[in-house]
Amino acid sequence: MSIPLDKLIDKEGNIYEMTCVAIKEANIISATSIKDEIEESGEKVVSHVLTQVLNDEIKYSLEEK
Repeated sequence: MSIPLDKLIDKEGNIYEMTCVAIKEANIISATSIKDEIEESGEKVVSHVLTQVLNDEIKYSLEEK
């Protein structure tokens, strides 16, 4: 699962927030066996999760502080 660079560039929304979501989700996944499945397919966990965020496969909301 790879995402074209133009999709990242053209994505509306806060890329910083999306990246933070991907990193947090990647930390969670890294503690599970799903990490091994992702890496066996030749991908990196953060890249895999960021692709899911950009494809709207992972839904998130921001908490106000």
